[in-house]
Amino acid sequence: MQVLALLPGEEEDQLQALPAMAALAEQRSAQLHVVCPAQAAPIWTLLPAVEHCIPFAFGQRWSLADWTNLLGSVREPDFQVSLNLSADWSIDLLLSLSHIPVRVAIGGFSATEQVKLPAGWRGQALATWLWPLGVRCDADAYRLPLPQRALAEARAALPRGHGPALLLAPGAVPDWSPEDWRELVEAVGRAVPSVRLLWLARDGEGPVGVHRCQAATVLAEAATVASVDVVLTDEPRLAQLAVLTGTALVAAGMEDPRRLPRRDAIQPLPPLSQLGPKDVLQALAA
Repeated sequence: MQVLALLPGEEEDQLQALPAMAALAEQRSAQLHVVCPAQAAPIWTLLPAVEHCIPFAFGQRWSLADWTNLLGSVREPDFQVSLNLSADWSIDLLLSLSHIPVRVAIGGFSATEQVKLPAGWRGQALATWLWPLGVRCDADAYRLPLPQRALAEARAALPRGHGPALLLAPGAVPDWSPEDWRELVEAVGRAVPSVRLLWLARDGEGPVGVHRCQAATVLAEAATVASVDVVLTDEPRLAQLAVLTGTALVAAGMEDPRRLPRRDAIQPLPPLSQLGPKDVLQALAA
């Protein structure tokens, strides 16, 4: 079965869709073609069942040539199913011009199967799109099947020692000053002297004395996240990787129940701008 999935949204949204796409690939031997924003396309390298990733700027200014190219990509392969998570009328029109027999969406004139998006964590909510296909998905139980080589490289890069490994992963837009991070690092060191502290950020230097991780790809990031004991982050991409690898997570700025599953090892917090290092230390100790 060849499936076309039209998935708008940033990296966080793509990662939340990954368990549902993996279930579809496994249960129906589906070959997946994903349409998503270009900057989020590397996410789908984590799922081998994705044969082709087609870049498209959902909800932004696209040219007629962009739309025509996408139409050609949709009509050329022999797709049996489309899963449309876009509310864009142009996508509805595009699918109506295709020859895809089963078209699943929340609504629109092109849909042959209409579904309702339930409340709660979006990762599980997206399983609704699979029901018309007879596919069931337990998104909270899904774990990324990371290659052993990537995991071995990540573990080899950890600081030496036997204490718990805590990954600090600030977002691209800093909510904390370097002084705040330094205060937290010092407090964690006093509370757990054997702790191994790591810093993972695409830009900027970490606090003095904290081991800086090098992760050039999303696969390397996922392997690093899977190799530590706890992740503290306000970066949505890293938070979702912790969810998908089963790593304990303290996630700042992610209290919206649609963003994270309810799990004992996951603790959502208000944004770091509303918290001090003592508040975060308390959350890490909980």
